[in-house]
Amino acid sequence: MVQNDNKMKNFLNVSLSFLFVSAGVFAQNKGLVANSESPYSKLQSVGLQDVKWTNGFWKEQFDVETKNTLPYMWDLYHNDEISHAYKNFEIAAGISKGTFKGPSFHDGDFYKIFEGMAATYAVTKDKKLDAQMDKAIALFAKVQRKDGYIHTPVLIDERWGTLGPEEVKKQLGFEKYNMGHLMTAACIHYRATGKTNFLDIAKGVADFLYDFYKKASPELARNAICPSHYMGIVEMYRTTKNPKYLELANNLIDIRGTTNDGTDDNQDRIPFREQTTAMGHAVRANYLYAGVADLYAETGEKKLLDNLESIWDDVTYRKMYITGACGSLYDGVSPDGTSYDPTVVQKIHQAYGRPFQLPNATAHTETCANIGNVLWNWRMLQITGDAKYADIVELALYNSVLSGMDLEGEKFLYNNPLNVSNDLPFHQRWGNEREGYIALSNCCAPNVTRTIAEVGNYAYNISKEGLYVNLYGSNQLKTKSVSGEEIEIEQQTNYPWDGKITLKIVKAPKDLQNFFLRIPGWSQNASVSVNNSKVSDKIISGTYLKLNQKWRKGDVIELNLPMPVELMQANPLVEEVKNQVAVKRGPLVYCLESDQLPAKTSVNDVALNVNSKFLTNNFTLNNRNLVSIDAEAVISADNSWNKTLYKPLSSKDATAVPVKLIPYFAWGNKGKGEMTVWMSH
Repeated sequence: MVQNDNKMKNFLNVSLSFLFVSAGVFAQNKGLVANSESPYSKLQSVGLQDVKWTNGFWKEQFDVETKNTLPYMWDLYHNDEISHAYKNFEIAAGISKGTFKGPSFHDGDFYKIFEGMAATYAVTKDKKLDAQMDKAIALFAKVQRKDGYIHTPVLIDERWGTLGPEEVKKQLGFEKYNMGHLMTAACIHYRATGKTNFLDIAKGVADFLYDFYKKASPELARNAICPSHYMGIVEMYRTTKNPKYLELANNLIDIRGTTNDGTDDNQDRIPFREQTTAMGHAVRANYLYAGVADLYAETGEKKLLDNLESIWDDVTYRKMYITGACGSLYDGVSPDGTSYDPTVVQKIHQAYGRPFQLPNATAHTETCANIGNVLWNWRMLQITGDAKYADIVELALYNSVLSGMDLEGEKFLYNNPLNVSNDLPFHQRWGNEREGYIALSNCCAPNVTRTIAEVGNYAYNISKEGLYVNLYGSNQLKTKSVSGEEIEIEQQTNYPWDGKITLKIVKAPKDLQNFFLRIPGWSQNASVSVNNSKVSDKIISGTYLKLNQKWRKGDVIELNLPMPVELMQANPLVEEVKNQVAVKRGPLVYCLESDQLPAKTSVNDVALNVNSKFLTNNFTLNNRNLVSIDAEAVISADNSWNKTLYKPLSSKDATAVPVKLIPYFAWGNKGKGEMTVWMSH
């Protein structure tokens, strides 16, 4: 107890010191994470409003977001015949009569859409968005209880006198998850608008949680499944500088391993400070890791970072799909289940499996888990400045996050398999076709909605050393250095279809000495020039290249990243893809769809010719500009497996066919069909 008291005193001292930061230091606190004053964060976020996509890939995607996705999702969640989410708030406020309908995480889904609107408003300053948000905030204020509590399933029952066993209903009903998304959305709204109306509600929630965890039993506390509130409460601390929120954030980690009935599924069978590998429900795990990274940025507790790095190695080198997707299992048992002891053998779902356990057709790979991978790696990048984390952010964004939404931005996937076959003799509860509303669980659609709105904030970081360029895409950056001087950059590129990137300096402050260009881990033979003069420094893939000189207006940096087609193989311990290959170009994973094959031919019957020329071609699909890869393949004449489990290998009478591979994120946009990422050869 004495040790914990001393640790908390240190936290409070760190917190209070921030209240007296020198007025001469400029604080950049309008990004997704307000980490400019986080003592153990190497990098700082730029403002949400600082990056505007100008053309190319992410401009096209942002236009889909603003014109299609956001309006669609806003209307959908106001349609009480489908989602009932907004209606639940009205009932809880006493404006309408009725009962709670929908999943218990409905509130949180609405907050995610709200966050996407706030992030979009930061860039567009659309008055309609501002008015819509203010109307929703006024309703939230009517719903909120005097003690700060807000969770419509409980509050509706309280209002109408139908509340049953309250504690169980609250704890197992995504209560804290909903509150976490509220706090995050409120912080983003405050940074985008400067208004405090939503932030005041979030303060009430944070205060309620502080009081709750002061007296809650470990059993009650640990049942806060899917811990978005870990990120939310740290962001509230960063925004308000209230030291008790940092105290709460640490307490949330302390309490996780103190229960006697913790589970692998919930990552609390053992205390976090003893965890070195990824376990359990992939969404909940990645949210937890992101929250712990936020806590480390404020406290610098070495054990937290050590464990996060160990878990990251486990995920990245043993448990992550080639698309950056996480969570291989629909259902299963905990990886360490070796006896009949129920404290050891436990059911898990939507989970990380054993190392190298990466099935393709039955891959769960929930879109929310892949977004969680982005959130976690983004925070690891802020802490360390290590480019390997930015590589994962890019990989997941381009592949397993974007795949969760169709090209027109109005249909969504819950899971993201790497193989879809018509021949599987069983039904999977999560379908392989995108839907406008996933009735079984629509959590991923709002999550990808907010994520796409926020991609611009991942593009750059600032630090005392200079400007970090993390993601490539045509944009305009207008931000400020650590000392408050204006920085203005114009980036031009056709990335990810082309590896030529040009950065033109429009405004260069006196204190800007260094540019740090991310050299992607996938790249080889990259070259860089400054004002047409080639940089002679050694360029190492998977690192940031430091460019140091006195920068002036009009200076031009040119980065060239060759993008040859690469055939990828997996570690031989990944049994399902042994002796198979996947096709990758730049940051993009490619796939084969059945519409490219002769009738009644399965994608699983195709063997890729690895000696193909692999020519690239521009094409348009659903008004989106894409690049395909043309290759050659062969199809066996005998491809029938009726009442056959094994048969002799034969290449007799094989037929050569041309195939067109498309980016994985674009699969399933031409109607129902088969798809595969991995192919025999």
